[in-house]
Amino acid sequence: MSQIRHEPVAPTVTRFLGGGETIERHRHDDHQLIYVSSGVLAITTEHGSWIASNDRAVWIPANTWHEHRFYGRSRFHTIGFPAHGRAPLLDAESPTVIAVDALVRELLIALTGTTLTQAETRHIEAVLRDRLRRVTAQPVALPAARDRRLADACRLVEEELHQPCTLAQLADRVHTSERTLSRLYRDEFGLTFPQWRTRVRIFTAMVMLAEGATVTDTAHTCGWATTSAFVQTFAQTVGITPGAYRAGMDGPRQE
Repeated sequence: MSQIRHEPVAPTVTRFLGGGETIERHRHDDHQLIYVSSGVLAITTEHGSWIASNDRAVWIPANTWHEHRFYGRSRFHTIGFPAHGRAPLLDAESPTVIAVDALVRELLIALTGTTLTQAETRHIEAVLRDRLRRVTAQPVALPAARDRRLADACRLVEEELHQPCTLAQLADRVHTSERTLSRLYRDEFGLTFPQWRTRVRIFTAMVMLAEGATVTDTAHTCGWATTSAFVQTFAQTVGITPGAYRAGMDGPRQE
């Protein structure tokens, strides 16, 4: 059985991990910025789950218990920031997904390399901090449900994405009313049921594409009626088409 760990310092490192590998539940005294320049990483905390990929990173505040699961061969970069003093993100109190542009990507990769001098590290950290204050949030997250009925409903949807059901059908299966279940989605997640379901589909699609699934198979498994509808929704949410996303999973070559 995995042991829960407390790691006092959030490390600044690069690691290679294979699809299906995990890092057990742990926490750090420092803040941590997590990025994968290739592959996809699902990060789970008590508050929910987040996706990191080569166009987005995840900020994990100090003392947040979290665990990782990797999809596809992944190059994993982590950068620690002291919990005291000014955090580089404007909203540093909860896990946050941020967009990673070309400059931020190169800064993250360089900073987790092994050839920098102390002076070079300080300079790159300063530039990265400046850039992080300007990044935009790119939420691809699944919040964790507190109410048992809502948690059961979410689990059913996630297990049966290929076979969508209505909110009324779902409410009946978890022994509550459609009105109550709709209210729970809005109150706990700030989303309507269709909005939350789309987020689950996108989250799952990102994982499937990272593992090499075709766009058509991904669309079917995640419950879209047509591949074209999937492509349109994915592009609107993620910013690129699923085909381009799948092709980019290897990320830039940095040997």
